[in-house]
Amino acid sequence: MTNITNPDDSGEPAKQSSTIEDYLSLIYVLERDKEPVVGTYLAGLLKVSPPTVTTTLKRMVRDKLIRMDKDGTRLTELGWQSARTVMRRHMLMEWMMARMLPWSKLHSEAHQLEHAVSSMTESALMEELNHPETCPHGNPLPGCEQAVASWIRLTEIHPGQTIIVRRIHELAEENAPLLAFLEEKNIMPGKQATVTAVLPFNETVAVEIQGAEVTLGFTAARYIFVELKT
Repeated sequence: MTNITNPDDSGEPAKQSSTIEDYLSLIYVLERDKEPVVGTYLAGLLKVSPPTVTTTLKRMVRDKLIRMDKDGTRLTELGWQSARTVMRRHMLMEWMMARMLPWSKLHSEAHQLEHAVSSMTESALMEELNHPETCPHGNPLPGCEQAVASWIRLTEIHPGQTIIVRRIHELAEENAPLLAFLEEKNIMPGKQATVTAVLPFNETVAVEIQGAEVTLGFTAARYIFVELKT
C-alpha cells in the first residue's frame, strides 16, 4: 500500500511515499503546462516500465490523488495540493544548496532531500530565502507562474536578436547530461546571448554566448525560455 502517515497539526497533506511524490511532481508539471499525462511518457521520465506506471497510477486513483477517465489523467484537489508541496520543497532544497554545488547538480541532489522536508523547515527556508518566485533553473514555485509567463522558448527567437536566458524547464532538468552541457556552455538563467542562426531544416539553434558559439537541437532548445533584451 502507499506509505501514508497521518498529517500533523500543521494541516499539511498526508505524507506520501517518495515514489508517489515523484509521480505527483511530474503529473503536476504536465497538467500545469496543459500537456496530456501519458503512461509511456511517464515511464521514460521515471525510468520504469509501462506496466509499473499503470500499477502506480491505479494506486494513486485508489488513494484519491488522481482521476483517470475518458478525458485523461488529472490530479484531484488532494493530489494537486500534495504535488505543489513536493515541488515547492524541491525548489527550496535547490536554493539551499546553490552556493555549495554546481548548478547542474542541484536538481538531482534536491531530489534526494525533498521527501524529508517538514512544513516547519519549508516555512523557515521560505523566510530565509526571501520567498523566491523561481528555482535556480528559473522554474516557478507553485503559485508564482505569472513570474515566468512572459518568457518565450528559444526556438521562437529570430537570428540577430539578443536574449537573456531565464528558465530551463523542469522536464529538461530530468536530463542530467543536458544540464551539465548547458552549465559548461554558460547557458543558464541570467546569462546574455545572441541568436546567430535558426535552421528549421535540421532543427538547430545557434547562439553566441560569452564569445563562444553553441549549437542546440530543437529538442533541447524548446525547453530553454528567454527574455528579449531591450
